[in-house]
Amino acid sequence: MAKILGILALVLFLAIPAGLLLAGQAGLLKGHRPTDLGLHDGLLKPPVQESWNVVSSHARLQPHTDYHVIAPISYNGDGKAALVKLTGIVRNMDGVTVVTSEPTYLYAEFQTRLLKFVDDVEFVLDEPAGVIQMRSASRLGRKDFDANRNRLEAIRARFNG
Repeated sequence: MAKILGILALVLFLAIPAGLLLAGQAGLLKGHRPTDLGLHDGLLKPPVQESWNVVSSHARLQPHTDYHVIAPISYNGDGKAALVKLTGIVRNMDGVTVVTSEPTYLYAEFQTRLLKFVDDVEFVLDEPAGVIQMRSASRLGRKDFDANRNRLEAIRARFNG
């Protein structure tokens, strides 16, 4: 019995984590780049109500739970200059690849170091409202343990700091 428990412990504490790490390093946990990002009818992609791995400043206008809602980034002055400032902040973050950078839209991918999970992050300039709308979503899984919210709040803090 002790031998069986030892083997189970070995598998549980060594083999499974090692397998996950190898899968991540091989790129098997990054998912596929979405083809439906950007603005649709003036809004960023809505959150999936059953998943807690996405936050969006447009969620309040779409079917959502309270978890999905995050405030946009407010700015003063020139909106395009604000988005340029935001783009600079995003470009200097760890694990980022900027995919699309336009005068009114920014799309970046953030990849975790060990397991290589990828999150898709979007920002869109909303000049009439004086804000930058934002969305961050994990490609895989249903929970992100607040990683997307924390990332956007860190970006907000750097923008306002």
